[in-house]
Amino acid sequence: MYGTKAYQDCEVLTQNKSRLIILLYDGAMKFMKLAIKELEAKNYEAKGRYINKALDMINELNAIFDMSAGDEMTLNLRNLYCFMTKHLSEANIKRDPHRIRDVIQLMGELKENWKLICSSPAEWVFDLHFMINDL
Repeated sequence: MYGTKAYQDCEVLTQNKSRLIILLYDGAMKFMKLAIKELEAKNYEAKGRYINKALDMINELNAIFDMSAGDEMTLNLRNLYCFMTKHLSEANIKRDPHRIRDVIQLMGELKENWKLICSSPAEWVFDLHFMINDL
């Protein structure tokens, strides 16, 4: 088990910033899907743990961007991450799988758009990296 953890840590530490963001999206969506599974099994403690892990990843996504840049995309992403946090917190309290699915869908769309942006010409990628705080 230690070898797997060390490999995962190394994978995260050696990724570029854009890839780390995609990994955070993937991880958050994975934990939300597990939360739904546990919710449906009426295992509320595990559901809460998975939602909290997803929230941790959303909070990390929210902290990545440099708000001093003051651009519209950064502000919109921050607002979306705040919405997701609120929606997941409500889902946790109300035991509502539909709210979790809403956030999974929204995050999936953001992830796909992020992948498109990262595959765009170099000047876009340069501008994008300028907006991201050092990880």
